Amino acid sequence: MKDISIYFQGIAVDRFVEEEANLLNNVEIHSPDNFPELKEKGVALIYCPEYRSVSEVMPKGSDAFRKELYKLFPAASWNFKLYDLGNLLPGEKYTDTFFALSSAVQELIKKDIVPIVVGGSQDLTYALYKAYEELEQFVNLTTIDAKLDLGTGEGAIDKNGWLSHIVLHQPNYLFNYSNLGCQAHYNPTSTFDLFEQLFFDVHRLGVLNTDITLAEPVLRNTDILSLDIEGLRASELNSTSYLHPNGFFANEMCRLARYAGVSDKLSSFGIFNLWGGKDSGVTDALLAQIIWYFMDGYAARFGDFPIGTTKNYLRFKVYLEEIDTEINFLKSDKSGRWWMEVPYPQTKGNKYVRHHMVPCSYQTYQDAMQNEIPDLWWSTYQKLS
Repeated sequence: MKDISIYFQGIAVDRFVEEEANLLNNVEIHSPDNFPELKEKGVALIYCPEYRSVSEVMPKGSDAFRKELYKLFPAASWNFKLYDLGNLLPGEKYTDTFFALSSAVQELIKKDIVPIVVGGSQDLTYALYKAYEELEQFVNLTTIDAKLDLGTGEGAIDKNGWLSHIVLHQPNYLFNYSNLGCQAHYNPTSTFDLFEQLFFDVHRLGVLNTDITLAEPVLRNTDILSLDIEGLRASELNSTSYLHPNGFFANEMCRLARYAGVSDKLSSFGIFNLWGGKDSGVTDALLAQIIWYFMDGYAARFGDFPIGTTKNYLRFKVYLEEIDTEINFLKSDKSGRWWMEVPYPQTKGNKYVRHHMVPCSYQTYQDAMQNEIPDLWWSTYQKLS
């Protein structure tokens, strides 16, 4: 295994407040003279202060959220290992930082440890994606973001144009991209047209504000989650560094984080576009709570993603006249959650085998009973065919 300690700088533990049974008593921290031994599966926290693709006008963030996080208390159900690997050392060039982050994330995934990468600009999502390329694993990527950050794929990568670098990268290991919280007024119609052609999924903010549970199947089907803090409405952050009048409420973002944590499939989580400033105290406290709820979800994982045997699942067959096809729906005996099975061509081998069981809701099953073709079933079928 690669020694990833060379990429990190330890942090001083004495600046945190220790109380009986708070999180500070339940974490293995990379102190200046001791790097954690990564033996058990769990969650690893990383702060990455890489902001070189961002205008110098924006105040750089800090790891002050750690102080807020370690004040909190773990839930009684938490039985996983929590590591804090410290601060990722920026490279001589920002591409060196990308390489270091990709290497560290790759090793953590191999050890069944979920990295939570905090800080820096959102183009660091590209570094998370690159970790899976080295593992030769096709992935689903989801962003929680008001903007789709497509860009053109030309020139240097930046926080507003990183997604095209993933879409155009060869060899390509992106199976699907989904967005939660898109605001149409921030995005050109040409981007929506392209996403429709690529069978990508966009879930508008207004729809999710009406029913946040619609995001749960999306996050259950996600390998990489990239959260843009600017997806929160500015009033929730109480900071002059954030100016978006609309976005998710704080409690909604915490709920999305918990949905992500409980997903058996999700193996890396990034929280980006963390800006600093003297008025960032509420932002740091909210960021700590988002991380807390993600870990609370991680502790509650059911381990019931239907890969391998499904003999204990309830199976429902629905015939759709319009496409003359029968869809198999499965309901987990452990969690009560639903999936739908998409036909998988044998000629594809094992290339996309992780993606033909698609998470869905009970409502999706009910709609199919009314002879409605599920959009996600259809888009997945097009990719597998």
